[in-house]
Amino acid sequence: MTVVTISARYQVVIPRDVREQLDLHPGQKVQALPFKGRVELIPLEPIEAARGFVRGIDATVAREGDRA
Repeated sequence: MTVVTISARYQVVIPRDVREQLDLHPGQKVQALPFKGRVELIPLEPIEAARGFVRGIDATVAREGDRA
């Protein structure tokens, strides 16, 4: 387990092994969430990363008779 210290400006340094494991880079955004007495940092993916993620999905839906 890696321990970090909160600075006087409430900053922490994410340890190298954690950064490498999660492929974090300078300038990358993370969402900070309080959860059950702890802080979770969730890496945010750029919207471009979602492009094509539903490729091949079945888009046919049953429609009501009065809908075109």
